[in-house]
Amino acid sequence: MSNIHSEPNNLIKASSPYLLQHAHNPVNWYEWGTEALEKAKAENKLILVSIGYSACHWCHVMERESFENFEVAEVMNKRYICIKVDREERPDIDQIYMYAIQLMTGSGGWPLNCICLPDQRPIYGGTYFKKTDWINILENVAGLWANEPEKAIQYAERLTSGIRDSEKIIPAIKTEDYTLEHLSEIVEPWKRHFDISFGGYNRAPKFPLPNNWVFLLRYGFLKDDESVFTPVCQTLEEMSRGGIYDQIGGGFARYSVDDKWHVPHFEKMLYDNAQLISLYVEAYQCTKFDSFKQTAVECIDWVFSEMTSPDGLYYSALDADSEGIEGKFYVWDKKEFDQILGEDSALIGEYYNVTEDGNWEEEQTNILRKTQSDDDLISKYKIDAEKLYDKVKLAKTKLLQERSKRVRPGLDDKCLTAWNAMMIKALADAGSVLSHDLYYEKASASAHFILNNLKAENGGLYRNYKNGKASITGFLDDYAFMIEALIALYEADFNEDWLNEAKGLADYVLTNFIDPDSPMFFYTSAESEGLIARKHEVMDNVIPASNSVMAQNLKKLGLFYDLENYTEKASEMLASVQSKIQNYGSAYSNWSIQLLNEVYGINEIAITGLETDLIKLELSNHYIPNKITLGGTKSNLPLLKGKQSNETKVYICRNKVCQLPVSSVEEALEYLQ
Repeated sequence: MSNIHSEPNNLIKASSPYLLQHAHNPVNWYEWGTEALEKAKAENKLILVSIGYSACHWCHVMERESFENFEVAEVMNKRYICIKVDREERPDIDQIYMYAIQLMTGSGGWPLNCICLPDQRPIYGGTYFKKTDWINILENVAGLWANEPEKAIQYAERLTSGIRDSEKIIPAIKTEDYTLEHLSEIVEPWKRHFDISFGGYNRAPKFPLPNNWVFLLRYGFLKDDESVFTPVCQTLEEMSRGGIYDQIGGGFARYSVDDKWHVPHFEKMLYDNAQLISLYVEAYQCTKFDSFKQTAVECIDWVFSEMTSPDGLYYSALDADSEGIEGKFYVWDKKEFDQILGEDSALIGEYYNVTEDGNWEEEQTNILRKTQSDDDLISKYKIDAEKLYDKVKLAKTKLLQERSKRVRPGLDDKCLTAWNAMMIKALADAGSVLSHDLYYEKASASAHFILNNLKAENGGLYRNYKNGKASITGFLDDYAFMIEALIALYEADFNEDWLNEAKGLADYVLTNFIDPDSPMFFYTSAESEGLIARKHEVMDNVIPASNSVMAQNLKKLGLFYDLENYTEKASEMLASVQSKIQNYGSAYSNWSIQLLNEVYGINEIAITGLETDLIKLELSNHYIPNKITLGGTKSNLPLLKGKQSNETKVYICRNKVCQLPVSSVEEALEYLQ
């Protein structure tokens, strides 16, 4: 018996679209907060913490099978205080209980369901459960708490100490200079995992992991190592040709279930796309491959058309499902495809690998992807390249028009500071490299909005924004990515207000996130509510770890402002993690970028004079991955002190040593060799 409950539960007041999806479940859900936690203590009831996010397919399945079911809800309501958490709004809670599940079961994922004592300490949990298994677990664990509470408390003590001890990073004294040897120790074992046929790593499912490829692109370029550089370019090419990329609407899905980038898990996340835009822009700057530029531009167009709020902030995600079916919005059967495209259907059908039986055999439908080279089609259909691209452009317009009539996937319209900051950085990067003012203007407007509306009186940030309201205290990733975005904006326009904001936020982090026993910052602020543990986020995942981003920010700000305590803190952070990197490069790729900068040095490029903007524009045509850029006619920055004049000059400094000023980019580049 499954039904939607007409009376809403407590989630009806939530800001999260994911929580609102559960507001009419017959389960008496609460948001995480004082009311639910106090109630659990007062009634001595176990807490069920159920964590997911709006674009999570199996979260929807478990909701349909269990949480909408009155029989299941009856057990949950009677025996437990049930708390729903959106992992994107509250990653601090997710971190703790995810680690608990990994300790218990050896693996994790979402939906994440964790049963806790009334004091929040975990005792049992897992991911997706079928309805009957779920009822059994709920009854058994509640029985344990009723009959043998001391056994449950023992479990909780063991698990909680495991959570607190995890990822302990101890200070390390750096005794030697970093060398190329340290880098090749990381990269050589990493290379063995490259898929030489389809790009990415030789496994399925395949995730884009943008930060991995940023590091490898920079390493391959600086070291002039073809065996790394070529796989990076191939990966970017293959991803943008695959079904993981929305060929007509732009934007990447989260991952492909196969090893050919063919069948995606169709949800589209802002954080993936923001980072991928930055990656493709950087790869274009390096290689000048037009296809990389095109991919970046199409992704930006998609973000502007489908993911931008009226305030100029960016929404979080698009669901994988529409009408309850995964991918339904994005796929085509041949008959419909041919009808839309008429006389061009044979050519465009081949261009996008559309077949009679469907290239996605399992569902007998087609996911648009490119499997043939343009040259083969040009010779087969006896047309020139320009004609082919005109036909493709027209076909895209027609298909997009037709697709827009379908039922759209659900939109998660909350705006998160960390993910918005990634998008701001992507647009600032794209504005500079592609010389496109609109991108810069949008980035600038979004950053101003955050600084004006998501900054608290005490100088701290809020994490979320929806319906004119910010309610959650920011986490370390919100600060780390916002500081990074502000630095990118400064490098785009040389307005020092951005840098001063970045420095203010860095000082806030140094005050409120510091761990006296570790070089790493806590993920939660001293201002945040107390949970059963304060964790550090150290390993780089699909999103780089907030600590690795923070370390790079401190290094850059230390150079901009000549602040020894910033650069020393960044060095301590890298030193304490460096021994771990060589064993697992892909999980420390952002730390590896910091190591790369230590080995190759950071070029500090200062531009002064009346033609600063022209020089900056010309400089953006050249790929210099290990640099900071600063300039302007008036400045308080130490590197620009005493260098002001109307005459255009470029100064190159490295490791506290400056070369003689030159007057052209060409001459400056010679110093960089």
